[in-house]
Amino acid sequence: MRSVTIVGAGLVGALLATLLARRGFAVQVFERRPDPRRAGFIGGRSINLALAERGWHGLRVAGLEERMQPLAVMMRGRRVHDLDGVTNLQRYGRDDSEVIWSVNRGALNIMLVDAAEAAGARIDFDRRLDRVDWAQSTLHLVGEDGTTEAHRADLIVGADGAGSALRAAMAGPIDLGERFEPLGHGYKELEIPALPAMPGGWLSPTLAAAAQRGERFAIDPNALHIWPRGRYMCIALPNAEGSFTVTLFLPNEGSPSFADTPTGRDARALFERDFADASALIPDLEADFDGHPTGLLGTLYLERWHLDGRAVLIGDAAHAIVPFHGQGMNAGFEDAVELAELLDADPHHSERVFAEFERRRKPNSDAIAAMALENYVEMRDRVDDSDYLLLRELDRRLAERHPGRWVPRYAMVTFTRVPYAEALARGQTQTAILRDAVLGCPALDDIDYNDLDARIVAALQPLTTRST
Repeated sequence: MRSVTIVGAGLVGALLATLLARRGFAVQVFERRPDPRRAGFIGGRSINLALAERGWHGLRVAGLEERMQPLAVMMRGRRVHDLDGVTNLQRYGRDDSEVIWSVNRGALNIMLVDAAEAAGARIDFDRRLDRVDWAQSTLHLVGEDGTTEAHRADLIVGADGAGSALRAAMAGPIDLGERFEPLGHGYKELEIPALPAMPGGWLSPTLAAAAQRGERFAIDPNALHIWPRGRYMCIALPNAEGSFTVTLFLPNEGSPSFADTPTGRDARALFERDFADASALIPDLEADFDGHPTGLLGTLYLERWHLDGRAVLIGDAAHAIVPFHGQGMNAGFEDAVELAELLDADPHHSERVFAEFERRRKPNSDAIAAMALENYVEMRDRVDDSDYLLLRELDRRLAERHPGRWVPRYAMVTFTRVPYAEALARGQTQTAILRDAVLGCPALDDIDYNDLDARIVAALQPLTTRST
């Protein structure tokens, strides 16, 4: 039986363990953190996950779709909050068949760990990778109590996140071409709690009445809430039990920034000024701000993901990205499905498998990294901009006029499994067409649609790889 050792039992590592164990591989997983089922999930620096079609596909392949459903909350679109608290919903897709799903990272990780063990994988927690003896193909691990152990591995997969210990070990014998580009912005996790069964305390009269009716959510549960403020923003994603995970994104320097907002008291003042309707919903804002670390944002680029046939990196260990397209987990799940299928088809030629995996996935990881950076500017600065809204409406109209040929880029990324690189390239073509069409046309009815239709037919072939 071919054996695989996975470093990291997070989302991608646990899914990969399930996929490989179900295919008959002997799977050993080492995780530096304690078992979240016993110790609890360590929160405080965890942006909620947006589960989209690529992620659902990975769960389906692993036989986990039904188990996932109770953990996910449907989000129809972005609910944009202006300074006065007025909101509007910008749908992600045509209707409720095109939505994304908010998922709590801790709940999903526990479900995936359970699934991996049920499939036959062995997971050892509290095992930190200290070093790798590549000559002996041996991992040296350190336990919580400081004890050490050695583990010989045929194949090693690094699924241990952006700060990957395996990646650091691989960088000894080969040059991975590693480059990290910080965004210059950070984030802080806060919480809008579920409405209590017994109204009182922080609740306004409106929320108290909602709580008395048995409602759990303080605001619209079926949306990703955004408070865009130009250079910075706040978002909130729903959790199944009624709370919202709130994430504040600020520059590291300047004003406002984390540099001039050092305490929870300062954060409350910022919220009262710029996110007033959100501030009223976060009773423990000061404590959350002071108690939770400031998260780092940036993009990891590698020129090489594997060390001959001995080790390969997947997910954030290979291509960590900023979270603004909600695709980090989804891209990692695509990695897991691709690698499991390649290993299953050619289990005795790992160097060939790892090289092919990198060849297929790296152009797509580079593409989603670029799109995630673009989406940050859109979310914080453009969702309430009139020019953006005009282009968005034209995008929607053209999708109706040319079904299957004109597909908005967001839809390609989120509701299909069209390769990210193809979505980026088609999106660039479509954006150029959109901008030319509205140039000098203050309203959509002023556009010459006959000429536009001809240009679209000439520039875009029907999208035949759409998958729903």
